[in-house]
Amino acid sequence: MGFLLHADDKELVVMLQAGDNDAFTELYNRYKKPLIIHSYKKTGDLEDAKEIVQEVFSTLWSQREQLPPILHVSAYLYTMVRNKVLNYIEHKQVEARYALNFQNFMDEGYNASDIQIREKELQQMIDKEIAALPPKMREVFILSRKEHLSHKEIAERLNISEFTVKNHIKGALKILRLKIGLCTLIALHYFL
Repeated sequence: MGFLLHADDKELVVMLQAGDNDAFTELYNRYKKPLIIHSYKKTGDLEDAKEIVQEVFSTLWSQREQLPPILHVSAYLYTMVRNKVLNYIEHKQVEARYALNFQNFMDEGYNASDIQIREKELQQMIDKEIAALPPKMREVFILSRKEHLSHKEIAERLNISEFTVKNHIKGALKILRLKIGLCTLIALHYFL
């Protein structure tokens, strides 16, 4: 693996596209810290910045075979982070609106039709984000949360390890938490 330290980014991307874990690890090690710093400057939250970068690299790995030609890896990764940060900010604003609406509801009292509308909007947001998950992760997540199968049952049905099932569910929850926000993730357990 020592030779990878001297490989240029373009070589690493070619190796990554071929499924080389070591090339992926080298790219991760090269760019993780500066991307986290960049993300942190935009979000102001270190944990969210780390999760955004983790999601960028997760996407890079899961879409490695479909990557477009990349002339400058750093520019490509920074663009991915920027897009994730924009999504993060948008979802934080949505979360803030829901929190404000909830507070208004608490202040004004119970309105059943308003609650039903909000539940429907929330469910649509959740369904949209679940549909955007990578295919295998989405399948595992749906089997777990909607069909209520155990990790073992999912592993047997899909012919994968329980460890892989656990990682898919953990990854899905991370993505959903980032995209939908913590408040709506709590609701996710209630509505699904």
